[in-house]
Amino acid sequence: MSDIQRRPPPPFDHAAARHLTDAFAQRGAAEQAYAATAEGRALLGALGGHSAYLAGLAERESATLLRFATRGADAAFDLALDPLCRADPAAARPAVAALLRQAKRQAALVIAAADLSGLWPLDRVTGALSALAEAAIDYACAHLLREAADRGELRLPRASARDPRAVARGSGLAILGMGKLGGRELNYSSDIDLMVLYEPTAAAYHAERAGALYVRIARDLVRLMEERTADGYAFRTDLRLRPDPAATPLAVSIPTAISYYESLGQNWERAAMIKARPVGGDRALGDHFLTEIRPFVWRRHLDFAMIADIHAIKRQIHAAHGAKGAHAQVQVAGHDVKLGRGGIREIEFTTQVLQLIWAGRDPTLRDPTTLGALAALAGAGRLDRRAAADLADAYTFLRDVEHRLQMVADRQTQRLPEDEEGLARIASFMGFADAAAFSAALTGQLNRVEQHYAQMFERAPALSAPPAGGQLGGSLVFTGAREDPETLQTLAAMGFADPAHVAGLVRGWHHGRTRSTRSERARELLTLLMPALLGAFAAQREPDMALARFDGILSRLPAGVHMLSLFHRNPALLQRVAGILGAAPALANHLAHTPGSLDGLLAGSGPGSAATVLPALLKSARHFEEALEGARRLVTEGKFEIDAAALEGVLDADAAGLARSELADAAIGHLLPHVTGDFAERFGKVKGGAFAVVALGKLGGREMLPGSDLDLVLIYDHPEDAEESRGGRRALPPSVYFGRLAQQVVAAITTPGAEGKLYEVDMRLRPSGNKGPVATSLSSFTRYHQESAWTWERMALTRARCVAGPPALRRRISGAIRAAILQRSGEAALADATAMRLRMLRELPAEGPWDIKAMPGGLVEVEFIAQALQLAHAHRHPAILAPTTRLALANLGKARILPREEMEALIAADRLWRTTLGMLRLTVGRWREDALPAPTAAALLRATARLLGQGAVDVPAFRQQMRTQAEQVRAIFERRLGPLVGGNG
Repeated sequence: MSDIQRRPPPPFDHAAARHLTDAFAQRGAAEQAYAATAEGRALLGALGGHSAYLAGLAERESATLLRFATRGADAAFDLALDPLCRADPAAARPAVAALLRQAKRQAALVIAAADLSGLWPLDRVTGALSALAEAAIDYACAHLLREAADRGELRLPRASARDPRAVARGSGLAILGMGKLGGRELNYSSDIDLMVLYEPTAAAYHAERAGALYVRIARDLVRLMEERTADGYAFRTDLRLRPDPAATPLAVSIPTAISYYESLGQNWERAAMIKARPVGGDRALGDHFLTEIRPFVWRRHLDFAMIADIHAIKRQIHAAHGAKGAHAQVQVAGHDVKLGRGGIREIEFTTQVLQLIWAGRDPTLRDPTTLGALAALAGAGRLDRRAAADLADAYTFLRDVEHRLQMVADRQTQRLPEDEEGLARIASFMGFADAAAFSAALTGQLNRVEQHYAQMFERAPALSAPPAGGQLGGSLVFTGAREDPETLQTLAAMGFADPAHVAGLVRGWHHGRTRSTRSERARELLTLLMPALLGAFAAQREPDMALARFDGILSRLPAGVHMLSLFHRNPALLQRVAGILGAAPALANHLAHTPGSLDGLLAGSGPGSAATVLPALLKSARHFEEALEGARRLVTEGKFEIDAAALEGVLDADAAGLARSELADAAIGHLLPHVTGDFAERFGKVKGGAFAVVALGKLGGREMLPGSDLDLVLIYDHPEDAEESRGGRRALPPSVYFGRLAQQVVAAITTPGAEGKLYEVDMRLRPSGNKGPVATSLSSFTRYHQESAWTWERMALTRARCVAGPPALRRRISGAIRAAILQRSGEAALADATAMRLRMLRELPAEGPWDIKAMPGGLVEVEFIAQALQLAHAHRHPAILAPTTRLALANLGKARILPREEMEALIAADRLWRTTLGMLRLTVGRWREDALPAPTAAALLRATARLLGQGAVDVPAFRQQMRTQAEQVRAIFERRLGPLVGGNG
């Protein structure tokens, strides 16, 4: 059964169909001619044979139906709405009401004809119904505002305009469309859900009377839209989605509404605001309001705790409407296809909950339409594609059923008939051969929706059961005042070394001794989680220590419901966190200070996904501070996600380094316009000037390690005759301007906020090092590297990349860097590199056996070989240049500057050193002792096994393999660069 009918369904009531066809045949020549065509008979038969309401419209508005037949659905619809856009807002109230109802009749007939004829898909049908309602609201508002202005109550800057939208600009009135109108998903007999807002000081002559004025406009708007006259009605109107409707007037001031949502707003109101959009009044004012409450709707952190809130609403619906067809089981006769089991509301709730969870960090998921949101969620990996397709198909099918139910008599209903004849009529209207075929298709769709809805809301993991892998082997009781002997025995059997201490720790959680577990909901979740939580930590090598680290996290949380809900809904996350806390004290400490990093573990479509999400999040920021906080949050989450994946072996050192570098690139590149924009508000702009960020070191080479800082050089350019900045509150000379802008850029990257800081920054690689200015002009940068740069500075340039700034300036900087590297160096570069390494060995020797960078034959010597050989040979072989060490080494091998075996040995050493150093940083940080903690040793051996061909069986064997690798690197260094005579080691 296709979702879209290709031709009108055959009539169900043949007598009624003949009556409408005969009525047309008895009219003018045009009507007679249309009734004689096959297309005319089919459509008239479908209208008359299924819907007395549509048949009446066809008779009354026969000219409209002829326009539909001769000019097409789109043109006929536009002609139906056109009078609302051109009519005089100053017309008398009865004339306004009559025009609204005329437009409704004509547009509704065209939409129904296009729908039944298969010319328009669902989204075009609902979009047209929504456009009709919006045009009606615009005209009604323009009329009511003109009336208020004529009474001397209101200033209207464009009172004489004929365009209804123009009349409303600057009026202080904003009408938001909520629900289906807001999402452009209106059905045939929908209420239109509106929120009437006003700005008290915008247009009213007396601010203290503004409330009464706009309340009267709201009341008159409702009356004008829904009052029944001889011409019918326009739209039933509902204002109950306004803030606290039981206590607030029909129109709410914008400051009051913002204050309400910031302090008292509920999760169901967040869901309602997903679809909110301006549909009348001053649309710019409505957009401003929605921007201001955006943080209320789209939370910064993942919020699984609100799933229970949304499902509670569904339970209340069943309780309140069960007798009216909102059945708790799938059925056909009398079933409510909106509120009943497997119905439209379950699809909408599923979609909205996923948006509320994920779209705070990914603005691309904030699509107000149900079908659009389902596609976005599936595309982002937040909803299984099969589930998304099932829900989309069901939504289309059920909305079609809803429309046919409402078409019959223009009644606001979603309930199927209970009698056989009524069901047969709807089956026929839907194009099915009989009620049985329709029932089979309907129940199939409802059952699929029910299954997906239950998966999200009703089948939460049963974490009260013992963890996978076996029974706990005893009881666990933590609520008493004293230790329970059986509990201590169970904990000991699980592997905890100090059961009494563990029991006391957990009992403290249950008794609310930590702030995060004082709420009833937190302790309820804790009880459900306890067997799985203890099982996860018992599986670690040092379970007592891992659990103590988890206690450190709980003790720093202001409330535990958020984290415990994450674990409750996502059991795999609990296992991951236990593994991290058991193996990586450094990551555990980070998690204790920034619990929001958990979102990164759960949120990523894969490690590094934060870099993909970050551009859209920063683009949607309302101001610089919001962009900066958003960047800090996503970078903190993203770094933790990448580090966790590296610890778990999901990412190797190459992939992790690339992911960390892409995250930093994204943060700098997309934050820079916000910094420069904020700076320009105060100091204007230098005409023709531009600013860019160059990365060197590990970021430049796309090889960032855990905790890597950013080696940056900040470069600007401007015309030689550029004058001081203009357009801001204060003018600055170009050099001062860009120097201060550079300081702002560094401050944005390094200043901590609530979500931590982005990165540490090291600028010692800029021209003249710490003695030089923070920002360097391009001309000075070029001149310095042509005339004054030391060899080590040019070596650093081999890893330079321009990561932010205008494309033209970035190209010029890249050209200057390449020219500096390509200067003829030859043997001098090799001798200088050797001398510098000798000095480092004397003055900065390795700090212990695990100083992978500084040790003889370590990471520094691999990098020196790659950089010095590039300087020595790039003027003859420019293709060898690459900022990434392993790629540069591969290029040197291709150019036969390095023998193949030496190239392979160096690449292998580079990868081993970065893997080892990264694992040490993730677990113990700087470590000066020979012996490693057991969890660190296990993680290191696991991570390096595939790099060594035959993995080391223990740490001494691994150390021996390290020595062998380091000796190879040292031998290659001395062969290719020079002997390290007199160096330490």
